[in-house]
Amino acid sequence: QVQLVESGGGLVQAGGSLRLSCAASGRTGSIDYMGWFRQAPGKEREFVAAISWRFGITYYADSVKDRFTISRDNAKNTAGLEMNSLKPDDTAAYTCAAATTLVNGPRRGYDYWGQGTQVTVSS
Repeated sequence: QVQLVESGGGLVQAGGSLRLSCAASGRTGSIDYMGWFRQAPGKEREFVAAISWRFGITYYADSVKDRFTISRDNAKNTAGLEMNSLKPDDTAAYTCAAATTLVNGPRRGYDYWGQGTQVTVSS
């Protein structure tokens, strides 16, 4: 099993920045990908970014590309999401996820999920 705990959410003004962190524990050696998702009230969960745990290859949703950066520290079993130039539309509960095996790309198929951390961007 893999346990994931997010931190770093909060309230920020439009144009500001936040950095989210995700700490993984348990059988972290089984992690293939880690990703970040978000969900706003009344909307479906949306893929944000993912990173290959072994090689560091990154993937981004078009809506956050060039503004967000996903990273990982394999030794510390953490993943980060640096969010810059935040917009009100970025307001959502952000959740990190871990996958042991992905066969259909990094946007789906995750096995473990954190509890989420709220990001609110004011205008």
